[in-house]
Amino acid sequence: MNFSKHLIDWYLKNKRELPWRQAKDPYCIWLSEIILQQTRIDQGLPYYNKFVAHYPTLNDLAKASEKEILKLWQGLGYYSRARNLHFSAKHIVNELNGVFPNTYKNLLQLKGIGDYTASAIASICFNEETAVVDGNVYRVLARFFGVETAINSSKGIKEFKKLAQELIKGEHPGTFNQAIMEFGARMCIPQNPNCDFCPVKNGCIAFGQNKIETLPNKPKKTVIKQRFFNYLVIETENNCGHLVKRKEGIWKNLYQFPLIETDKVIDEKVLFSHNEFENLFNNISVNIRLHNTTMVVHKLSHQTIFTKFWIVKLKEDKKFVTHWDTLIEYPVPKLIENFLKTYKSK
Repeated sequence: MNFSKHLIDWYLKNKRELPWRQAKDPYCIWLSEIILQQTRIDQGLPYYNKFVAHYPTLNDLAKASEKEILKLWQGLGYYSRARNLHFSAKHIVNELNGVFPNTYKNLLQLKGIGDYTASAIASICFNEETAVVDGNVYRVLARFFGVETAINSSKGIKEFKKLAQELIKGEHPGTFNQAIMEFGARMCIPQNPNCDFCPVKNGCIAFGQNKIETLPNKPKKTVIKQRFFNYLVIETENNCGHLVKRKEGIWKNLYQFPLIETDKVIDEKVLFSHNEFENLFNNISVNIRLHNTTMVVHKLSHQTIFTKFWIVKLKEDKKFVTHWDTLIEYPVPKLIENFLKTYKSK
C-alpha cells in the first residue's frame, strides 16, 4: 500500500478551507503555525484572523509594540510564543532586510522556531523535503506502522522523524505534511478514531492487531505543581488601582495585580503580616476583604494555581494612579482577565 499517496488523495478531497492555505506567504504560514502550537484550530482561527487584520505584513508586526501584541494574544496562553514571534519579526526586518529565511536550516535560527515549525514553513512555502512531526503525526505513524517506541523519548523522536522523512521523499512535501497533520487531527484522533472510513486501515498494524488504544506509546512523566496566589486588588477613593508587569515565568511581560505567592492557603492575618504586604502599603491604613470565598482554580499544563483575590481599599495614594477604567487595556493572564470581566470596582 502506498501510504503517502492514499493520505494525499484523502487530503485533497477532504481538507478544510483555512485562510492560510489560500497562499504560500511564509509570514501567514509562520503566524498560523505559531498560533496553532498547543492550540486547536477552532480556538486559534479567530486569533489568526485578528492578527492578520491588525498586522497584514511582517513589517507591520515588527513595528508593533510588545504590549499591543500581548494584548491581542490575550487568552490564547503560552505567551512566550507571542514574545518570540515579535522578536523574530523584528530580527527579519532589521537584520535580514525583510527577507524571510527560505530553508529549514535557516528557519531554525529564528527564535521560537523548532524542528516542526521550520519543517512546515520550508515544505509548504519553499517545497523542501523536510517532514513535520507533531502529536498528530506521531499518532498516525505509530498506529499505521505499529511503532512501540515511546514518542517522548530521545530514541522515539529520532525514529519517528526518520520514518516521516522517508515517507515524504518523492512527494509534494507541503501537501504531504498538511495531509498527515489533517488526517491525524480529523480521522486518526486520540479517542475513537474513525477507522470504519479510514483509507489506509487495511495496512494499519494497530487496526489489524487491535492496538488502537495503546498506540502511540507515551509514558506519563509530568508532575503537576501546586501554587497558591494571593492577588491584591487595590482600589483608592479616587477609583485608581495598580497593575505590575511580570518579569519572568510563562506570563512574562503581562500585567497583574500585586501578587503574594505562598506555599499553602493563608488567611487575612497571615496576609497582613507578610513582608511583601507591609512593603507595598508601608503602614498605610487599608480595609481588606476576600472577594472570592471559593478558591479560584486555574489549571495549566504543568501546574495548578489556587487563587484568592483580596480587595484592598485605601485613600488616594501617589503610588497607585492607574484608573480602573483603563485596566482593561493592559495585556493580562486569563486568570486576571476573567476576574476583570466579572468584578466591578466600587
